[in-house]
Amino acid sequence: MIFRKRKRDRGDDQGDRRLRRRDRETDQVETNPTQDDEETRPAPQRRHGPYDAAEVEMPDDPASVGRVDLGGLQIPAMEGIELRLQIDQASQTVVAALLVRGDSALELRAFAAPRSTGIWDEIRKEIAVETTRRGGVATEAIGPFGPEIKVVLPTRTPDGRQVTQTSRIVGVDGPRWFLRGTLIGRAATDPAVAGPLLHAMSHVVVVRGKAPMAPRDMIPLRIPEAARAQVLQQRA
Repeated sequence: MIFRKRKRDRGDDQGDRRLRRRDRETDQVETNPTQDDEETRPAPQRRHGPYDAAEVEMPDDPASVGRVDLGGLQIPAMEGIELRLQIDQASQTVVAALLVRGDSALELRAFAAPRSTGIWDEIRKEIAVETTRRGGVATEAIGPFGPEIKVVLPTRTPDGRQVTQTSRIVGVDGPRWFLRGTLIGRAATDPAVAGPLLHAMSHVVVVRGKAPMAPRDMIPLRIPEAARAQVLQQRA
């Protein structure tokens, strides 16, 4: 497992603001669900994953079923895919899981969502508006998880050349959570290359927990206990 310390750039800040932005009049913290709420909640419309913790076996040791425990996410261990953690340099917290395969990667982030409705439809609209504002092009399509959006943004290389950067963003609404996956590298434009990464995403388990959280708050991630020694070595 590899750990990457990242300074938050402008794009990261804008992306997280899109997920946190709420009209203050409607922004409410989700309280603990009652038993009646759980029994009457509609069944998730995720036929092939990713899964909620209540939908799968959750042993004390996730490694026994081939998963890496990151707290809010449990990531499947799959051959040929490397798991990296993105750590915010300022707060020293894990902000995302990165699944890397060759020259491509899938960034995973999980967020709290309202109990009554999903947020992916709203977020796609916000991404499209922000992309246009930055001079890019956003195109919606239907993928293995339903509606998704491809973003093409103008950028400059270190030597000053004008190029474009493409990402493919997929989203899944779950029970009181939202999982966002961003494909970068060749996987953003080549479905065959994206396939194994999206297959891994379909086996991710989201552990929302019962703690009250405002919609669009990030679900906390943590470094696995077995990997903490590696982090201490990197800090030394």
